[in-house]
Amino acid sequence: MNDNTVTTAVPGAPEPAPETLPAAPAAPAAPAGPSPASRRLLRAGAATAAAALVGVAIGVGIIKTQYDDPAPATAAAPSTAPTPTATATPYGAKSNGSHFGSLRDLLLPVPAGYEPGPDDGGYGNDTELSGEQLSAELDADLQQLPKEKRDKMRSYWEGMHVKATGVRTYRAAGNDLVVSLKLHQFNQQEVQRINEYTAVFTGDTGLFRIGPAIPGHPEAHCYLMPAPPSAAIDYLECSAAEGDLLVIMNAEGVAPLPKDKIVALFTFQLDRLARPGASA
Repeated sequence: MNDNTVTTAVPGAPEPAPETLPAAPAAPAAPAGPSPASRRLLRAGAATAAAALVGVAIGVGIIKTQYDDPAPATAAAPSTAPTPTATATPYGAKSNGSHFGSLRDLLLPVPAGYEPGPDDGGYGNDTELSGEQLSAELDADLQQLPKEKRDKMRSYWEGMHVKATGVRTYRAAGNDLVVSLKLHQFNQQEVQRINEYTAVFTGDTGLFRIGPAIPGHPEAHCYLMPAPPSAAIDYLECSAAEGDLLVIMNAEGVAPLPKDKIVALFTFQLDRLARPGASA
């Protein structure tokens, strides 16, 4: 299922208390909200250098959109989330913001009141891809570019020191909301730069609707896709830089979205990654 499409129209429930919380193109004209194609075009409208490079960093098919020359790469609190299943693999964050361990351990476990969501594109619903796997995928996509662009993108990719990407999806019990969380691990300076650029672009261009704030995480920002007031389905995305992790959340659900519920999930995820260590 692409883009975590929601197939029902049951209104969202109000936000539970945290302790009970479950462990640039024009806007689409269709009243039911943006089609997958329109949403891809919308995101392609943000494909200036930094936004295009976000796509490279997360190993998705940005090669089918427009490109600008990439900029040169720079050289290389306890969570309140529900307790995950015990694992023998240590994971956490160092005081310098560098995370260690499996990204699947660092991703928020599926909370009570949620279940594993649908596949996120071709990545499944609970996946970790190594830098080598992402590099191989990038090479395949780059074949569609002229050699000059291909060489520049490959050079930038190598400077980012991409380590891995982790993906997990969640479906609310009412089947009215699907959320995808992604952790993209690469060069800390580039993580920060890309996150800052995304905040400026989505906030200053007027193409997007401003989303809710994330309490305790001023580096995080959320925005909604353009949609007419009568749209039945709405889409919200959030981004944050946490050390060497670019954290991306995509939420899709019945309008109006339960923003408090979405904000709580993203807050729990960021708390789990916070310095000096990530633990549950």
